Amino acid sequence: MSIKMLPNRDGYGHGLIELGATNSEVVVLDADLAKSTRSDWFADKFPERFFDLGIAEQDMLGTAAGLSLGGKIPFATTYGVFVTGRAWDQIRTTICYSELNVKIAGAHGGISVGPDGATHQALEDIALMRVLPHMQVMVPCDAVEAKKATIAAASVKGPCYLRFAREATPVFTEERDFFEIGKANVLKEGMDVTIIACGPIVYEALLANEQLAAMGISARVINMHTIKPLDEAVVLQAAEETKAIVTAEEHQVAGGLGSAVSEVLVKNKPVPVEMIGIQDTFGESGTPEELAVKYHLVANDIVLAAQKVLARKSK
Repeated sequence: MSIKMLPNRDGYGHGLIELGATNSEVVVLDADLAKSTRSDWFADKFPERFFDLGIAEQDMLGTAAGLSLGGKIPFATTYGVFVTGRAWDQIRTTICYSELNVKIAGAHGGISVGPDGATHQALEDIALMRVLPHMQVMVPCDAVEAKKATIAAASVKGPCYLRFAREATPVFTEERDFFEIGKANVLKEGMDVTIIACGPIVYEALLANEQLAAMGISARVINMHTIKPLDEAVVLQAAEETKAIVTAEEHQVAGGLGSAVSEVLVKNKPVPVEMIGIQDTFGESGTPEELAVKYHLVANDIVLAAQKVLARKSK
């Protein structure tokens, strides 16, 4: 049976429409990329609550801050590389310092942006947002979870960053699946090694689980959709029970999911860790499939990392 493929930014668009119909305080801002980010879906249904600020990300975040002070719940939307890079000072000083209720959506996250190349591939955005006090960071794994994350972001107070991929990726979660900010989902149980992943690469972790099972290796797979606040309890339980961790993310290994997991482990339960991610380099143009292989972000790479961490565990 073929698996359904959708960009998880579609889930963002559907989430905004549902919020628009159920919460009159929700407003959406975009920086001249509404069609790409799917915020145009909200604009079509609620034009009086949609604002296109043009290619002016800093102005967009300042405007979002003002709207939040007026009691609105603004979703400020553009490509992740632009909103977290160009407007970082506004996010830090205007929004996070004052704990304003602004939701920031970064589309086109990761290397799989593809032909647009290094300038458009957000590989540092999780780190930039995770380091900020009061910021919550979510990286949904597919379109269904992206919708849930969008709706959940509106229900919590304070700044949130939502990261979405560009390309169509497998939809493997269901509407009935549990989702709560800060609570990871254990997708597969296992006792030999744990794979902790976020974003669309979670599907690659599930494929790796199947390959490892064929080798007689029992791999736990955790969907860590919330990077901050991190579900420390599930990380520590995995460390206690499997004693070996692989992290997988479409982001620099520095400052992202792997760093967040390692910070918890080194303080509480040190175990061997291997990190799948971008290894201190910029991306390049290419098809998403080519880039995933070149930058070692596919299931086979996770399998190799699991074998490596198991070898370390046995020493």
